[in-house]
Amino acid sequence: MLEINIEEPEEHPVVVCRPVGELDAYTVGQFRQALAALSDSNQLVIDLSEVPFMDSAGLGALIGGIRGVRDSGGDVAVACSQATLTRLLHTTGFDRIVPVVDSIDEACVALSEERDES
Repeated sequence: MLEINIEEPEEHPVVVCRPVGELDAYTVGQFRQALAALSDSNQLVIDLSEVPFMDSAGLGALIGGIRGVRDSGGDVAVACSQATLTRLLHTTGFDRIVPVVDSIDEACVALSEERDES
Protein backbone atom coordinates (compact mmCIF):
# COMPACT_ATOMS: atom_id res chain seq x y z
CA MET A 1 0.00 0.00 0.00
CA LEU A 2 1.22 3.48 -0.88
CA GLU A 3 0.22 6.75 0.71
CA ILE A 4 1.11 10.04 -0.97
CA ASN A 5 1.25 13.27 1.01
CA ILE A 6 1.34 16.64 -0.74
CA GLU A 7 2.47 19.62 1.31
CA GLU A 8 3.35 23.27 0.81
CA PRO A 9 5.58 24.10 3.79
CA GLU A 10 5.35 27.69 5.02
CA GLU A 11 9.13 27.99 5.35
CA HIS A 12 9.82 27.12 1.66
CA PRO A 13 8.20 28.22 -1.63
CA VAL A 14 7.94 24.64 -2.90
CA VAL A 15 5.46 21.81 -3.23
CA VAL A 16 6.57 18.60 -1.52
CA CYS A 17 5.38 15.22 -2.77
CA ARG A 18 6.09 12.55 -0.17
CA PRO A 19 5.22 8.96 -1.06
CA VAL A 20 5.12 6.62 1.93
CA GLY A 21 5.54 2.95 1.14
CA GLU A 22 7.04 0.86 -1.63
CA LEU A 23 7.15 2.22 -5.18
CA ASP A 24 6.76 -0.80 -7.42
CA ALA A 25 4.67 -2.13 -10.28
CA TYR A 26 1.65 -2.45 -7.98
CA THR A 27 1.68 1.10 -6.59
CA VAL A 28 3.33 3.09 -9.37
CA GLY A 29 0.04 4.14 -11.00
CA GLN A 30 -0.96 6.12 -7.93
CA PHE A 31 2.47 7.79 -7.79
CA ARG A 32 2.33 8.61 -11.51
CA GLN A 33 -1.09 10.25 -11.08
CA ALA A 34 0.10 12.34 -8.13
CA LEU A 35 3.11 13.59 -10.09
CA ALA A 36 0.96 14.36 -13.14
CA ALA A 37 -1.32 16.48 -10.94
CA LEU A 38 1.75 18.42 -9.77
CA SER A 39 3.23 18.99 -13.23
CA ASP A 40 2.45 22.72 -13.14
CA SER A 41 4.50 23.26 -9.96
CA ASN A 42 7.23 25.90 -10.18
CA GLN A 43 9.40 24.05 -7.68
CA LEU A 44 8.72 20.46 -6.70
CA VAL A 45 10.56 18.43 -4.09
CA ILE A 46 9.97 14.70 -4.24
CA ASP A 47 10.78 13.34 -0.78
CA LEU A 48 11.61 9.64 -0.99
CA SER A 49 12.71 9.36 2.64
CA GLU A 50 9.72 7.16 3.51
CA VAL A 51 10.17 4.82 0.52
CA PRO A 52 11.96 1.64 1.61
CA PHE A 53 11.96 0.09 -1.89
CA MET A 54 11.66 1.30 -5.48
CA ASP A 55 11.85 -0.85 -8.60
CA SER A 56 12.29 0.14 -12.24
CA ALA A 57 8.59 1.01 -12.57
CA GLY A 58 8.94 3.50 -9.72
CA LEU A 59 12.10 4.95 -11.25
CA GLY A 60 10.30 5.32 -14.59
CA ALA A 61 7.38 7.12 -12.95
CA LEU A 62 9.83 9.42 -11.17
CA ILE A 63 11.53 10.31 -14.46
CA GLY A 64 8.15 10.88 -16.14
CA GLY A 65 7.04 13.16 -13.31
CA ILE A 66 10.23 15.19 -13.53
CA ARG A 67 9.79 15.54 -17.28
CA GLY A 68 6.22 16.80 -16.77
CA VAL A 69 7.31 19.50 -14.33
CA ARG A 70 10.22 20.58 -16.52
CA ASP A 71 8.01 20.69 -19.62
CA SER A 72 5.84 23.19 -17.72
CA GLY A 73 8.89 25.33 -16.86
CA GLY A 74 9.37 24.08 -13.30
CA ASP A 75 12.31 22.63 -11.41
CA VAL A 76 12.56 19.41 -9.39
CA ALA A 77 14.83 18.11 -6.65
CA VAL A 78 14.75 14.78 -4.83
CA ALA A 79 15.23 14.44 -1.08
CA CYS A 80 16.13 10.99 0.16
CA SER A 81 17.67 9.87 3.42
CA GLN A 82 17.41 6.14 2.59
CA ALA A 83 20.96 4.94 1.89
CA THR A 84 19.90 2.06 -0.38
CA LEU A 85 17.60 4.26 -2.45
CA THR A 86 20.16 7.06 -2.67
CA ARG A 87 22.70 4.52 -3.90
CA LEU A 88 20.23 3.36 -6.58
CA LEU A 89 19.67 6.95 -7.73
CA HIS A 90 23.42 7.60 -7.95
CA THR A 91 24.19 4.25 -9.62
CA THR A 92 21.58 4.81 -12.33
CA GLY A 93 22.86 8.35 -13.00
CA PHE A 94 19.62 9.86 -11.82
CA ASP A 95 21.54 12.47 -9.84
CA ARG A 96 22.84 13.88 -13.14
CA ILE A 97 19.35 14.98 -14.21
CA VAL A 98 18.12 16.40 -10.88
CA PRO A 99 19.70 17.22 -7.54
CA VAL A 100 19.52 14.28 -5.11
CA VAL A 101 20.09 15.41 -1.53
CA ASP A 102 19.42 14.19 2.01
CA SER A 103 16.69 16.57 3.19
CA ILE A 104 13.90 18.87 2.09
CA ASP A 105 15.92 21.88 3.28
CA GLU A 106 18.86 20.85 1.09
CA ALA A 107 16.48 20.27 -1.83
CA CYS A 108 15.13 23.80 -1.44
CA VAL A 109 18.67 25.21 -1.50
CA ALA A 110 19.43 23.19 -4.66
CA LEU A 111 16.25 24.49 -6.32
CA SER A 112 17.03 28.11 -5.48
CA GLU A 113 20.53 27.64 -6.91
CA GLU A 114 19.01 26.21 -10.13
CA ARG A 115 16.73 29.26 -10.40
CA ASP A 116 19.68 31.60 -9.89
CA GLU A 117 21.60 29.88 -12.72
CA SER A 118 18.67 30.21 -15.14
